[in-house]
Amino acid sequence: MHDHLRRLREALASIDAETPKIYAWGGKLASVLTGGGRLLACGNGGSAAEAQHLTAELVGRFRTDRPPFAAIPLHADGSTFTAIGNDFGAEEVFARQVAGHGRPGDVLLCLSTSGASPNVLAAARTGREHGLLTWALTGPAPNPLAELCDDALPVPAEDSCTVQEVHLAVIHMLCDVLEEDVS
Repeated sequence: MHDHLRRLREALASIDAETPKIYAWGGKLASVLTGGGRLLACGNGGSAAEAQHLTAELVGRFRTDRPPFAAIPLHADGSTFTAIGNDFGAEEVFARQVAGHGRPGDVLLCLSTSGASPNVLAAARTGREHGLLTWALTGPAPNPLAELCDDALPVPAEDSCTVQEVHLAVIHMLCDVLEEDVS
């Protein structure tokens, strides 16, 4: 077996015990979104791609045809992202959007393989200050993001690509649970 597949298999097996958390998150997210709330998602690089993948599944659809949900990937508005970066610094590119778009009761999902990205940490702090429910998908714990958020699902894998692939599996599980709850 290729080493990459071995690492992925081990990481997936290690998060199997987190399935009840994924069901809880999916149920809560379904409740927030069907109640008129929104999901904000942030991350850098591959984690940004994962955040956008999740929001696309929610605004579009995952498996079933259902109404679209309010879900915003905070890196995807290039003009806003670059304006904030230019005027306030890179650390604020997500936090200012959380303050602008987030409402008490909304969900902020922060993705970071390191769990230490300053702009993602700033978003989580702002989310908590503004009454959002903050969740983190991270790499190995302990890490600052997992400790800062209301709840976290850390993936115990050392390489970022394995962590990101497991995050995608978790995202798809989350979408599955959500669609089961709203159908």
